[in-house]
Amino acid sequence: MNTHKRMAALRASGAYLPSQDAPAAHLHAVRPAFHAQADSDNPACVIGPGQRCEHGLVDPELNRRLSDYERSVRGRFSGIVDTLKDISALQHETDFAQRAQGLAQTRLGYALPQELLDDAWVSGLDMKALHTHCIFQSFKSCIDHTDADQAPWLTRMALTPEFLAACGFHTVDITPCADGRLQGLVPFVFRMAPNRNVYVKAYAGAMFDVEADMADWAHRELERLTGGIPGGESQNYLKIAVYHFSSSHSHDQGCAFHASNDKQAVESAKQRLDELRVAIERTYGVGAAPAVLLVGLDTDLDALRIHLPDADGDVNPYRYVDTAELYRETVGLAAETARAHIAQRVDETQHMDGWAQGRGVMDAGMRSLVLALAEANLSQIEFVIHHHQGRYSVLGHDEEFICAGEATHYVQMRNKYYYAHLDTVEEGAADMDVGIKIFTGLNVRHGLPVPVLVHFYYSSRVPGSRERALKRAKRVKAAIESRYPALVARDLLICRMALSDRFDTERCVFVDEAVADAGH
Repeated sequence: MNTHKRMAALRASGAYLPSQDAPAAHLHAVRPAFHAQADSDNPACVIGPGQRCEHGLVDPELNRRLSDYERSVRGRFSGIVDTLKDISALQHETDFAQRAQGLAQTRLGYALPQELLDDAWVSGLDMKALHTHCIFQSFKSCIDHTDADQAPWLTRMALTPEFLAACGFHTVDITPCADGRLQGLVPFVFRMAPNRNVYVKAYAGAMFDVEADMADWAHRELERLTGGIPGGESQNYLKIAVYHFSSSHSHDQGCAFHASNDKQAVESAKQRLDELRVAIERTYGVGAAPAVLLVGLDTDLDALRIHLPDADGDVNPYRYVDTAELYRETVGLAAETARAHIAQRVDETQHMDGWAQGRGVMDAGMRSLVLALAEANLSQIEFVIHHHQGRYSVLGHDEEFICAGEATHYVQMRNKYYYAHLDTVEEGAADMDVGIKIFTGLNVRHGLPVPVLVHFYYSSRVPGSRERALKRAKRVKAAIESRYPALVARDLLICRMALSDRFDTERCVFVDEAVADAGH
């Protein structure tokens, strides 16, 4: 079976069950999403009689720990709807406020705004405000438990800082699409240990800002040249762009920014990588450009297309290995046999001709990284097989809120939030508009507001940094509300502000509007 036939097989199958409409009082229970019907054959694991979908290169213990983590994080949100329903049913009781707080504390672990409960007898409960409060407080609870939640799996990650350094990279700068389905990219899909040398900055459609990335590259290069990055003297900077697609529902569950046009998504991401390399070489000289890698993510299966650079560092839309194919080809083989097969497939792909042809082969460090990334992703494919029936039941968007400004890096999990990177709303308008469009379907059409968390980092080592970050958050919040006045007027867009210190003295601390005004 050649590559085109394998991809055709991967795209095949899948009937879909439409979501049912229901009154807005059901809150999250009514949010629409595409649900994949269970297939008789697993889309990522085609096996023979007597075989099981258990790969010799997969870390099943890590998968178990990640499943526990996923269950814990999602569990902090899953009780919101039923709790609010029960509280709503009590609102005419004489001891309503006390009983409501008791339910919230017992089931959710935090209090509700007392003023909303005390005023409920006048015009009823403000369910929009309560729902948004619970979304943000549950997220804050996840952040507060980050260290304890992540400790069981953090040290088992396959791609460690030491391994990345051995491959020749002092910094890995990753730009995925802002789509919430890519939020678990680093620990789940890549099995890469989150650390201070791995940066993630998402943009809609993976269309990162070339000038901003040049500044990030220059900052890290300055640190390297001044000895701020231990052992970085002979290492390079790696930029990874990650586009996405849906193998089973490509026409409407692909990248919203690119109108689910997979060809446009991959070619646009490649173009941005090319522009970054050209810009740096024209500015700082030939040979200064960072190494680049183009990766595609099938959000149905969490499988990867890894596009192989050639000897010049150029990537090609047609020269890639597909990890779902690699899984199917090697499941049931001994670990070393499977590893040798993957290496052979990578080397064969490097020597393809026609549209996929390149100028020579990638360097040894990049090849080591590609092989490790492909092998690590097999564990995620099997994670989806064992814990999500091979293909996610919710194929599309199911995010809880929009994070605007700078994304928090504490909670990394699929479909927790949509991220709009921006310093000003004008420059990030495309990202915000895509997010609002998504939440119009998820929330607004059912009477629920769009929760927007405006979040920025500051440095406690820099005098006045927190105050400036606060002013920035207030400015962005006001600009967002000005851009969508119809939603604000109907209480269908609710913004909150939060700040985090890069050195962990504060993690996503919410700031009231009155505090921001006082700081101004």
